[in-house]
Amino acid sequence: MRAIEILIQPKDHDVGGVTVRRALPVAKRRAVGPFVFFDHIGPARFAPGQGIDVGPHPHIGLATVTYLFDGEMDHADSTGAQRSIRPGAVNWMVAGRGVTHSERTGPQARRDGHVLHGVQTWVALPLAHEQDPPSFHHHPAADLPAFTLNGARMRLILGTAFGRRAPVRSFSPIFYLHAEAPAGAGIPLPGDHAERALYVVSGAVDIDGQAIQQGEMAVLTEGAAPAVTARADAVVMLCGGAPLDGRRTIWWNFVASSRERIEQAKQDWRASARAEFKDSAFALPPGETTHIPLPGDEQPADSPPQPSDDCPTT
Repeated sequence: MRAIEILIQPKDHDVGGVTVRRALPVAKRRAVGPFVFFDHIGPARFAPGQGIDVGPHPHIGLATVTYLFDGEMDHADSTGAQRSIRPGAVNWMVAGRGVTHSERTGPQARRDGHVLHGVQTWVALPLAHEQDPPSFHHHPAADLPAFTLNGARMRLILGTAFGRRAPVRSFSPIFYLHAEAPAGAGIPLPGDHAERALYVVSGAVDIDGQAIQQGEMAVLTEGAAPAVTARADAVVMLCGGAPLDGRRTIWWNFVASSRERIEQAKQDWRASARAEFKDSAFALPPGETTHIPLPGDEQPADSPPQPSDDCPTT
């Protein structure tokens, strides 16, 4: 059995003034488990006075996971949550039937200058939770299970792996791990999840003798049990879980099981601007006043990530 089903070479995108490498979705692989979006952010160095500004934008049908290696980011959303995220912690925002949020460099980091480096992912919600009310949860690094296996230091961000469970509420079988391995160390893979992928943040690894370089994602064949070894000091992210419970379509920041739901979200977002967000499906986060138009309408420079105009998962 071949260990690697597909090797993904991410493409670069500019988001809010910072370069990201997008590993998911791609034409040949729309999802790994419930993960439908995977952006490696930076590392980007900002001089004093500079930073990122991703203005208020809407989501449906997904949960966002922001995880940093370096730097910080201020999150605000329409549930009223306002929280700075720093390395090792987790921001978990459940969009459900609809949420609006912004991501910006905080005042102190903007004043002093900083390096921003991390990963942002989207997890598609199962059908039973697509219309859940929106919510936000922050989990500090100290609350996440941290352990060492085969010489690799690991932190469990989401779900279950190696007999451990993360405190973040999840909606389907899932795992998401941050691993740091010195050269020559083995990197274990959880064997109890159907779909799995490994992304190399830095360094390089061998998977059954095949070199996987920095910035590449290897999607593993279901049931494979390959040997993974750090070729050099490496930082990797491991993710996956059970396959999605049906087809999903991604359009802009919307994930849904039906075209009709996405069309309704488009109408709601346009209507929210006309109504100045009063009694609308999409409210503004506290302190925010801008409104980013839909793709095809006027698109300003601080627009949020756009996976594609029409990206169905299988």
